[in-house]
Amino acid sequence: MPRSDAPRLPRARDPRLDAFRGAALVMIFIDHVPGNPYERFTLRNWGFSDAAEAFFVISGVAVGLAYAGRFSGEERAEHGLWPAVQPVWRRAWTLYQAQILLTFWAIAIFAGGSLIFNLPELLTTINLRQVFENTEAALLGIPLLTHQLGYVNILPAYAVLMLAAPFAILIGLRSPRLLLALSLALWLAAGIWYLNLPNYPNPGGWFFNPLSWQLIFMVGLATGLAMRKGERLVPRHPALIALAAGFLLLVLAWRYLPGLGEVLNHQMARAQRLGAPPLFTAHDKTYVSLPRLLHILALVYVMASLASVRVLCGQAWAAPLRLMGRHGLLVFAAGTVLSLVFQVLMAGYDNPAWMAWLLPPLGIALSIAIAALAERQKAQKRRPTAPAPVAAPVTAPAPLLAKAPVPANGPGWSPLPHPAE
Repeated sequence: MPRSDAPRLPRARDPRLDAFRGAALVMIFIDHVPGNPYERFTLRNWGFSDAAEAFFVISGVAVGLAYAGRFSGEERAEHGLWPAVQPVWRRAWTLYQAQILLTFWAIAIFAGGSLIFNLPELLTTINLRQVFENTEAALLGIPLLTHQLGYVNILPAYAVLMLAAPFAILIGLRSPRLLLALSLALWLAAGIWYLNLPNYPNPGGWFFNPLSWQLIFMVGLATGLAMRKGERLVPRHPALIALAAGFLLLVLAWRYLPGLGEVLNHQMARAQRLGAPPLFTAHDKTYVSLPRLLHILALVYVMASLASVRVLCGQAWAAPLRLMGRHGLLVFAAGTVLSLVFQVLMAGYDNPAWMAWLLPPLGIALSIAIAALAERQKAQKRRPTAPAPVAAPVTAPAPLLAKAPVPANGPGWSPLPHPAE
């Protein structure tokens, strides 16, 4: 069937994606400034999962929406596979560069804080001990992504998943079920046999284990692929909504209802003693244990199934969240630097109570301002510039008394194209 030359209408941007990503970035920033009173309102206090899981799901959705089009059979037949893979891997390279830059900023911030406030203990926090006591090994581990500092360890897993994304998209376009089955199998293998990437020069593995966190990312990616076709990965059904909402309420009661948490935690520990793998009974973040996984999946399903959520995300009050969500990497990087600076400031003063109240809102306001500046620069780049005037061709001068020739197209014809052409 011949391709149509008619231009494709741009797909309307789902406000939920940017708003949720902006909200996740705000919560990550707040959680990265320990000891502030706003922590109690972030996602980790309302269930087993936290904003990091939300960030990976949303990132997967964004990848499925943004990059999958070039992997379609029609596009690949015309342009080949490399033009589809290249922008995905270029994004992975950008994430790697951001990780290295943020790591050295973190080292500089804590080293500066140690000098300014005379706090040598700052050089042993957030996994900095290896940097200052085993420098050669740490300087090898940092560019290899095997040595990651605390609060600066999300992007490595994200970059690895972006390297794997082209293969996942190809599989997902053919069979989303196969993609999720393979992803689930890898999650199980990593959680049961403790498979992870090396953490040199420290023992152990990555805090955000990409072999486990890939499941959350792939669920998001498969969701994005379905959204491109105007479909849902999991159909909206009242029974499923009730089941997911009921689980969220159970988890909330598990955490805060007196007596219930102790009973359920005891049963989980008992199941583990009877031989159940910790992957199913613990609340481990590195391997995304089953309670955390079920919580984020239930939360995502409920939020995606309520029409009111989409309406709320499109309201004016959510505009700052959408703005930050559209510039996610920039806002994340800025928030990381600000949170580390705020940690040092709070450690350097004897009574930082007022700072705990002031600094998080200040950091959020600065993040919004940075995103607004980026939005403005982006708009200026897209603004069309006026075309330069085209000089008329120079011809030999006509005799003074000769008549001006009439163009073949009749009076009024011009050799310059009409602006509408």
